[in-house]
Amino acid sequence: MAFDVPRDRLLGLVASFSGRRLAVAGDFVLDRFVYGHPRRISREAPVLILRFAREESLPGGAGNTAANVRSLGGAPIPVGAIGADEEGRALRRGFEERGIATGGLLEVPGYATPSKTRILGGAPHAIKQQIVRYDRGEPLPADPRIAAALARSLADAARGAAGAIVSDYAYGAVSPASVTALRAALPAAAPILVDSRHALLSYRGVDAATPNEEELEESAGAVFGDSEEALSRAAADMAKKIGCRTLLVTLGSRGMALFDGPGPPRRIPVHGTDQVADVTGAGDTVLATFSLALASGGTALEAALLANFAGGVVVMKMGTAVVTGDELREAIAADRTILA
Repeated sequence: MAFDVPRDRLLGLVASFSGRRLAVAGDFVLDRFVYGHPRRISREAPVLILRFAREESLPGGAGNTAANVRSLGGAPIPVGAIGADEEGRALRRGFEERGIATGGLLEVPGYATPSKTRILGGAPHAIKQQIVRYDRGEPLPADPRIAAALARSLADAARGAAGAIVSDYAYGAVSPASVTALRAALPAAAPILVDSRHALLSYRGVDAATPNEEELEESAGAVFGDSEEALSRAAADMAKKIGCRTLLVTLGSRGMALFDGPGPPRRIPVHGTDQVADVTGAGDTVLATFSLALASGGTALEAALLANFAGGVVVMKMGTAVVTGDELREAIAADRTILA
């Protein structure tokens, strides 16, 4: 069933993203991609030898959320921790190249900036396939001085902002206390949205959350399978526990389920094809778009539809990718199945 939401309304919301300021608090990760061309099988072990082609470093984790806010026209203010290392410097450069302010990034001596390195291989003119990934990074030290400095940066970023995003990748830069600090500094009507890998039930008092199905299953302690009843029951339980009216649950190739108050969810089919190229960072794109739309005055359904279009675009790109405002407008204009 198509949604009776005017295209002009959605296009108007995208236009209103321009300059929209959002505080983006979270765990900032460097996503590194190393590309190579296959040469032969090693004599030392049954492994593929690649000839190095190129390397790319991109903002990941909460950094990818901030990068998507910026590419959609918004003005993200990142708040979090980085190390005094090359990964931290690369993250800062990546933000500066995108015109994103970096004053809210606290450099912590002795802290290793989290990084995820992916090795990809393939013929020169073929799509590269991920062969292996290795992660580096430990949680931020539990130091009251670090917490106090981050709280000050949160307050600075939130003053006058249209909304805030909390992106928790379990490295310790944000916690439920971050919501309290943001709420105290934000304008009264500004929404706070959260995405957390493993602690979403602890983030009480937010306005909306964007768990994926796996995260919702973890919180419920059960696997849903194809059960709509189990999905709805778990979402209602989560919303009640965190005092949150709106949940946008991403379901992979099955699209999204929007829970907005009592009643059954609105099921939104996936935009485009379910034969995706790469899902890396797609949840960050959804979070960024959903947050910008709500902060721009969109309804939960309008924001979810925009997030769905953005997610459908970004999964057709390789690596940690972003969606632009032009791409989002083109997706809305070209759609013939989701909108009436």
